[in-house]
Amino acid sequence: MEQTTSSGVYFGLDITDRYALVSFYKPNMEEPETISTVMGSEVFQIPLFLSKRRGMGQWFIGQEAKNQVQAGNSDGIDMLLSRALHRDNVILDATEYPATELLLIFLRKILTLPGGYFGSSKFEKLVITVPVLDMEHMELFTVLCTQLGLDSSQVMFIDHKESFYYYVFHQRADVFYQDVMLFDLEDNQLIGYRLHRNANTKPQLVRIETNNFGTLIDNKDEKFLFLLKPTFAGEEISSVYLTGDGFDGNWMKQSLQFLCHNRRVFAGKNLFSKGACYAGYRKSVSSEEWPFVYMGEQELKVNLSIKVLNHNEMQFISLLDAGENWYESEFSCEVILDGTKEIEFWVQRPDSRQASVEILELKDLPERENRTTRLRITAKPVSDRSIRLLIRDLGFGEIVPSSNKIWEHEISIAVQE
Repeated sequence: MEQTTSSGVYFGLDITDRYALVSFYKPNMEEPETISTVMGSEVFQIPLFLSKRRGMGQWFIGQEAKNQVQAGNSDGIDMLLSRALHRDNVILDATEYPATELLLIFLRKILTLPGGYFGSSKFEKLVITVPVLDMEHMELFTVLCTQLGLDSSQVMFIDHKESFYYYVFHQRADVFYQDVMLFDLEDNQLIGYRLHRNANTKPQLVRIETNNFGTLIDNKDEKFLFLLKPTFAGEEISSVYLTGDGFDGNWMKQSLQFLCHNRRVFAGKNLFSKGACYAGYRKSVSSEEWPFVYMGEQELKVNLSIKVLNHNEMQFISLLDAGENWYESEFSCEVILDGTKEIEFWVQRPDSRQASVEILELKDLPERENRTTRLRITAKPVSDRSIRLLIRDLGFGEIVPSSNKIWEHEISIAVQE
């Protein structure tokens, strides 16, 4: 990992409908640290449960909130994430609250937990990771983070697969010299993630394949082994990670023996929150030495650039880069036309050295002297494979007024089987 001048703190928040985990990381730390609400323990999962003390404005979270409800002192609510996504209203202590407001209270409390661990260090970024990221999650957490006083540069949203990616590539190289598997067992549901790195591309493209193995309840050791054998048959896998409550207990016998044969096996519950910390750090420092690009569902699958003449030197300006989150990416620049009414856009897949050229003709652009037309080009993805271009005629200051014309164009690449 390259050195960075940043000395701030990066938070990783792993949140599902059942629990939340919060980790933090500073560049001088060997690895992120995860907070436990139980002093001296490694119980990292904080139940996504909130309660309010009856007749008072006192709120509790996690296991303490459950204990208050069991003691008859408080009214409580669970499944805060799904309730907030559905914009439900909830009645607690005879008062109706929007579920989004209750989730905000939970987040405020959970994000104060690491406060005493890093003194006066500056807050850098909060990265929230969820099992599956979609626009609804993005919109909800964007609003909540704004209410927490964070601006867009201080927050980032990723899914569990991308957390897995960042976690793996901050480990020693012998962990990922071949493919890496992760098995997540929660609520008896077994999900498998297989991380594959293409060492022949530059940067190296990383993809993660998901496999839903269904439920794992009775005879778990035998059933898990039965699923493992075809999954690993003939495959080169150097390491395996096991996460989730389902791996608690001492039930793994034959399956663990199978996994450990010529492979490294790791178990824990805070991989995703630690990976989120690494994601925040990696996105905030220079990435020149970072040799990987992750190609997930949220990541753009195309590089887009234009060729310009800058100080008598022909250069490519990158508008959008493959591997960036397409929800959040946008780029604008201004150019001056030189002897043409066309703009050439260079389109390239990240796994190819060949680029195609799409030419956009600026129809109905007013006739002007050469180099007196300034344009603003805005590129905004509409999916992981499509980019919408907006080109606006700005004129040329007071010399040439703008025509107010706008050209729109969409560039797409086909899905590769």
